Amino acid sequence: MKHFLKETDFTAAQAAEVFSLAREFKRKRGGHIPPVLAGQSWAMIFSKSSTRTRVSFDVGIHELGGHPLFLNKNDIQLGRGESIEDTARVLSRFVHGLVVRTYDHAEVERLAAAGTIPVVNALTDFLHPCQIYTDAFTAAERWAGPDGDLFASLKGRKVVFLGDTIFNMANSWILGGSLFGMKVALAGPADKAPGPEIQALLKREGRKLDYEFTTDPYEAVHGADLVYTDVWTSMGQEEEAGERLAEMKPYAVTAKLFAAAKPDALFMHCLPAHPGEEVEQAVLDNPRSVIFDEAENRLHVQKAILASLAAHQIFP
Repeated sequence: MKHFLKETDFTAAQAAEVFSLAREFKRKRGGHIPPVLAGQSWAMIFSKSSTRTRVSFDVGIHELGGHPLFLNKNDIQLGRGESIEDTARVLSRFVHGLVVRTYDHAEVERLAAAGTIPVVNALTDFLHPCQIYTDAFTAAERWAGPDGDLFASLKGRKVVFLGDTIFNMANSWILGGSLFGMKVALAGPADKAPGPEIQALLKREGRKLDYEFTTDPYEAVHGADLVYTDVWTSMGQEEEAGERLAEMKPYAVTAKLFAAAKPDALFMHCLPAHPGEEVEQAVLDNPRSVIFDEAENRLHVQKAILASLAAHQIFP
């Protein structure tokens, strides 16, 4: 049994296989796809609301021949005080896997430790591995071409994340970039610099703390192959919205800032976007903005992750 709680739960070789499999799923969607989850039910426990994550997993499980079972945390006993461990043990008797979207990263770790079925992290406040795999795959599609080596095309590329660099998307780029062999630069307020939790994880895994952090957004985007941002106020931070808007304003991706990256740089945002806040509408509309390709690819990459966890050979 294997879990996908963080980017490095797959080795580099396994991540490369996930990318290749995602490309095959994308090409063959609507055709014959081996029903690798046939006869299986996968529960989806969501403590945070979602559009892309819920729909892509729901559809993906269905397209792999499985049955998706959506469970709002407040609709099950977990929301009334049943322990995470007991929830994991009970659900392990009913379903074949768990997809979990929650606040505290420790919750997915505890579910994985107590249960006997695979657990997929569909987002925590610490990491968002499904999104980062999707983002890297989306960039690799362009850099590798239709038949090139997707994983190899990432090596040495520079990705820049702007905004709150202590939160899940920044953490995931730091960890994922290390796995993919990418150069990771971050720019944000000094008090939002990458924190001790991601640094400790890198050290535990024997990875270098070789990302760059600066408070100067123009310094960060110089030479960037990929410019990335996210909303400034995530779920659970609503009371800080006004303060965050003022503090983050210098890190908005304007057309001028985007132009300071490489001429062929891509722009990404995991969505939903707030035009006029973390990004200008002109950047969202730029031909090098691939935000909707990112959204679509969540389906294909997550299907590849699920199939990999199911330990089946998909295509000969």
